[in-house]
Amino acid sequence: MFDLYSFYSTYNKEAEESYTQSVIKIKEILNQLEESHDSEKKEYLKFLISVRQLIIKLCDFENNSRNPNYYKEKSFEELLALNNAFYCELLPENYSSSYANPSYCVKIFGEKEGQLFSWFYLSYRQYITYAAFHKIYKMADLNTLYIEVYDYIKNNPVDFIHLKELMTRYMLKKRPEDEYYNYKEQHDPDFRYLTNILTEDDLNDLRYLFKSGTYISENEIKIAKFMQNYPVEKLKILAKEIIRAYYKGFVRDNKDVTIKETVGFYYKIGLERLYREMIKEFKSQPHPLETCIINAYSTRINEQYDFDHKFDNALYISEEYIEKRIEEIQYGLEENKDLLDKYSGIMYIEKFGDPLFSPESKKDVLKLSPEQQKLQQTFQMRVHQLINQYIPQAKTSFCMVAFPTPKIGEQFEEIFEETIKINMFDSEKYEKIQQIMIDTLDQADYVHIKGRGMNKTNLKIQLQQLKDPSKSTNFVNSGSSVNIPGGEIFTAPQLNGTTGLLHVEETYQNSLRYDNLQLEFSDGYISAYSCTNFKTEEENQKYIEENLLFPHKTLPIGEFAIGTNTLAYKVSREYDIVNLLPILISEKTGPHFALGDTCFSRSEDQKMYNQFTKKLICAMDNEKSRLRHKTPTEAYSNKHEDIVMDFSAIDFIAAVLSNGKTVDIIRDGRFSLPGTEELNIPLEEMGFK
Repeated sequence: MFDLYSFYSTYNKEAEESYTQSVIKIKEILNQLEESHDSEKKEYLKFLISVRQLIIKLCDFENNSRNPNYYKEKSFEELLALNNAFYCELLPENYSSSYANPSYCVKIFGEKEGQLFSWFYLSYRQYITYAAFHKIYKMADLNTLYIEVYDYIKNNPVDFIHLKELMTRYMLKKRPEDEYYNYKEQHDPDFRYLTNILTEDDLNDLRYLFKSGTYISENEIKIAKFMQNYPVEKLKILAKEIIRAYYKGFVRDNKDVTIKETVGFYYKIGLERLYREMIKEFKSQPHPLETCIINAYSTRINEQYDFDHKFDNALYISEEYIEKRIEEIQYGLEENKDLLDKYSGIMYIEKFGDPLFSPESKKDVLKLSPEQQKLQQTFQMRVHQLINQYIPQAKTSFCMVAFPTPKIGEQFEEIFEETIKINMFDSEKYEKIQQIMIDTLDQADYVHIKGRGMNKTNLKIQLQQLKDPSKSTNFVNSGSSVNIPGGEIFTAPQLNGTTGLLHVEETYQNSLRYDNLQLEFSDGYISAYSCTNFKTEEENQKYIEENLLFPHKTLPIGEFAIGTNTLAYKVSREYDIVNLLPILISEKTGPHFALGDTCFSRSEDQKMYNQFTKKLICAMDNEKSRLRHKTPTEAYSNKHEDIVMDFSAIDFIAAVLSNGKTVDIIRDGRFSLPGTEELNIPLEEMGFK
């Protein structure tokens, strides 16, 4: 069994004594809190009791789970009850009376103090992960902070300024060890704790689900049980196809995988049996890769909770904080540079099917000021630049694939099988059809997209000029490689000349719903925007600014693409799961437009070739990303938001040639070019009109 406590021993041993003393002190505090008769501080004391109870509960859990047989000695029911006890207050039905809810805290303490206390409480909810991974040094820090806050509230009139300074001082404390371990955990194949679950645990014994320290819902339990009975041979075939696509991405992008040794997994809890086969498949390749676990994730317990705390850093973000964080990240990267140099990229399995979320807009939550938004933007840019120095995107790749979860409904098992068919369709056959479209589009000056019916889209996409079309192309012919399923052609448009309106009646971006989203483009940048989610135009504008655009005031159009996977389109309509699809599949079901960076962000100088024609792909950057040569801080937005149009909303997509001739690629929602008719078969089978 992998010993987590020993892995962090350098810092754990240093903190052990202070941690032990702090736990004793916090246990003693309960009597003092309960005996207090200070009516003016009654609510503060109740809050401190609640935090204290959470701390002690988690300290006991950490101590008990150091026993190597802890998960074997507890029953599944006991582990489930404990997991629920840690997370139940965040469930939608309990959230209204939780200190984690800013509105609840504001109601009790007032606006400023309420926002501060809710954020402070959130810090102790992170304690769960520290306890599960036996990070004593982190627990000691939080215990010390709690004692300091308790002493201040007990002995002083509560003053917001002093309280904020005391609480946020924790964020300004330098902890280089945090980022050191962050990158070591994610990129060191010898960090085996999560990997051993996938490779060694008895997956028939579902107690393994609780080892990650994350929330385990009925969703994870159901998918794990479903996997127990799923044919191993089918999993092996699926794993082989996914890993084949991962390696194909290196070939497509002209990158060398043989100089790499590791691959990182984003591990969706419940799909362990599939991951086990994928790990075996990676090891069996001519150039094998060792697995690291970047992250283990489960069902989000309450999306409103995440939404409410989106801008909590408004309490402490500053130039001082940014410099501290950059210094820590630099240290973590530098100390792990040898591991990072061996890292080939990410293998990410995405889930879909969770209930749709339309957030409640609250006045009680924290917001960033305009000055703080600029700081946030600067910070994100510097972090991306720093990481790219140690993990250059020009030398790494990725592969993404998605599967439904049981929350998708009673037809889960059928939808799962249909998703496998979509993910394993004949990629090469589609690529041949896609090349027909590319050959036509490479003759075009621009593309004209027009909506039909109630759809108001009227958009001109300016294509980049090809100096020699016989040797170069604007479009990538994408099959199943970095993204599964395959089925799209895409390019980076020229910004100058890209103008007009994009309208989608309903779309979900990062799990947030947008009704009647309208984006006006002027020379490739968003110049106006609106939606109809809320009653007032001001609310709608703010919603777009804080979510779709943030931290920017505008974004360029980074990608124009045509998805050709009409089988995925058909399945999504037949099972009524259109709005539940992840963008990974959704983008293959129709034309789409990405806001932000191009698909080649930070890899623009890497030569790529069309795998069919061997032509050089020329449209890999645009006017914004070309700034990387002179002002790199202005070259990237660090965003890439795909917005998909439904076939039924399309009047036409036409290539407008330099001689003025117009050639339809799609007309009345169907593919029009000779040789592309097969793409219409799924549409005709579903009676599409």
